[in-house]
Formats: sequence, C-alpha cells, structure tokens
Amino acid sequence: MSERIDVLVIGGGPVGAALALSLQGSPVSVTVLEARSSPAPDPRMLALSYGSKLFLERIRAWQGIHDATPINTIHVSQKGGFGRTVLTAEESGVPSLGYVVSYPDIHRALVSGLDTETYLEGACAGEIDLSEEEGVVDFDYQGQRRRIAAKLVVMADGGKLVEHVKGISLDSREYGQWAIIGQVRTEKPHGNTAYERFTPEGPLALLPCRDGFSLVWTTSPETAREILSLEKEKFLEKLHDHFGGRLGEFVDAGAMSGFPLVLKYATPSVSKHLALIGNASQTLHPVSGQGLNLGLRDVATLSRVVMGAEEIGSGAMLGNYAGMRKMDRESGICFTDSLIRIFSNEISPLRMGRGMALASMDCLPPFRKWFSRKMMFGIRTGSIL
Repeated sequence: MSERIDVLVIGGGPVGAALALSLQGSPVSVTVLEARSSPAPDPRMLALSYGSKLFLERIRAWQGIHDATPINTIHVSQKGGFGRTVLTAEESGVPSLGYVVSYPDIHRALVSGLDTETYLEGACAGEIDLSEEEGVVDFDYQGQRRRIAAKLVVMADGGKLVEHVKGISLDSREYGQWAIIGQVRTEKPHGNTAYERFTPEGPLALLPCRDGFSLVWTTSPETAREILSLEKEKFLEKLHDHFGGRLGEFVDAGAMSGFPLVLKYATPSVSKHLALIGNASQTLHPVSGQGLNLGLRDVATLSRVVMGAEEIGSGAMLGNYAGMRKMDRESGICFTDSLIRIFSNEISPLRMGRGMALASMDCLPPFRKWFSRKMMFGIRTGSIL
C-alpha cells in the first residue's frame, strides 16, 4: 500500500525546501525526500537577487537568515581592454541589488520552517514510476523500504535522477574551466560593491561578504590546480596580478576549493506527473550569479500554479507551468552561456566590441536600470512578486 500525497519533492536543498515551505499551510500536501541524513559542510557563498529576497520574505524564510551582506553596487570590467559599467541599487530604485549569504545559512532558514513530517532526512529515492495516473516513488528511510504516490513529483536533486526519466533528454557542455572559491580580504573595504571582471581565462568575481569578499575565480583546469597548490602569500600575489590594484593589496585568504564547470539543461522541463526545478532543470555557469535565483523563480511559479490548479499534476497544469517559465529559463541559460563565449577569449574584434558595449551601457542609465531589474526579477516579474 502506497502513501498518497499531492506533491513529492525529491531533493531537500534550498530550492526543494523553498518549494515545500511555499506550499506549507495550504491545502496541498507535500513531502520532501532528502538523501543526506545531516547537512554536509558546504563552503559556498550564494548571491541572492533582491527579487529572491522578496520571495523568501513572502514564504517567511528571510527572517531566519542572520548574516547577509548587501550588494549596493556592481562594477563590471574586462581585463586588458577598455570599457566598464557600474550598476547601483539607487539607480534601480531598490534598497540593494542583492545579498551574499552562506549556503548553510539559507538552507537552515528554509528547513527550520518545515514540519518534521514534511522534510524527511536520510530518505533516498530509488525507482520512479510515472506511467500510471500518479507518480510512484520507492525510497529507503530509517532502514525500511517505503513507497509513496503523488499527483506531482518534483525533482530538485541537482539532476541526479533525470537521466532515468523517459521522455526527457539532458544536454550538457563542459566549459573547460574550473571555479576556485573561498574568502579573501583586501586592503580597502568593499563598500558593499561586487566586482565582475572578465578575463581571457574566465570571469573573476568578488562579492562583498562580511568584512571581506567571497571569491569566484574561473580559469583553466591546469591553472586552477596550480593556484590551489600555492602557499597563501603566493596565492595573494597571483590574485592581485590577475584582478589589479583597485582594492589595494589582497591581505588574507581562507581555505580555497575548486570544481569543474559545466552547462546542463533538461529538455523539456516537465513530463507526465513530473516537474524539474533548480539545478535538476538547469545547471548554469556561476557568472552573474543567476543559478539559485533562477531556481527560486521556478519555485515561485510552480507553487502558484499548483495552488491554483484544478487538477495537480495534470498535463494542463504542467503545460501552464512550463509556458510561464520558458522565456525566463531560456534567457537565463542563453545569457550566462553567451557571456562565457563572448568574454573568454582574446580575439581583437570581440575585445573591442566588448569594450564598446560596456562603455555604451555606462552612458545609458535607462538601459542599466532595465538590465538590473531583469537580473533581479527575471523576464517575468510576476513569477516572484
């Protein structure tokens, strides 16, 4: 005999937990299966847009985030070429363009708002059957094999199970780049300014974080391994040479880690009784920090569609959701991928064109404001607000 609910979420990270929290308190019954029995250490700092902050406030999760650093200004430039642009919260008419928070902090804030019977830690999903009038999932939990049936199965597990779903293809492309992440401090204070500096090896981002910066340094796998093996003093020197002296010297650095970068996206993002959200639907390059924000917009739209559906998990409901997310999702994938293709090279005409584009943007305040708001709220602002 299967347990029966309305919505089953596979994956209890920030995106899956946010969906459960957004449905909690409604007539919709929801259960989250999280494979890990306890949170694994995660050093990532995440950039949340102002639109994501508003959504987290709406589902009563933001008040649980106690250590968020506002981003009031974003400075964009390219190494070895002219042109730069500066985006500001004041010009965009918002308190901040975004906030930098730690992965553990946002995850804790979301999970702590869920009922214990809703969020099952150590529940590992196995076989998924979507062939009947509902989705049926077998899972291991507390030493027992259990089965649960749901009108709608939502994958928010980062894409681990997508390959086993018939009718959905998973496209991927390796960038030939690694991201080095960690915390650094500079001689000059950050002033709540984030820096995105494009280089031929890949973008380098410095996000204001507490009294220093969260670093995302993109480069080739070979160079990444070399950088990760450096002693702290040599690392700081190399980082200064790569970024420049705008912030003075780099004076300290914490432990660094690195991982390969790849673009992955599922086509389509829905199937029979199934919806994919967050990294299960699309895994993006970290440039411009759009991944989690895109996932939270998936959540905001899906939760609204589910609560307004005549029949949860029906083809009509899923088609409505996919249609509402199509433009924002595709533009997010295309935007981040195009940035890497256009900026990660030394072709002279492209370098000149990039400089002209950045300089032109800096001379057009209305365009800067439009661009900033699209980064904060997505193509369809109604999916968040």
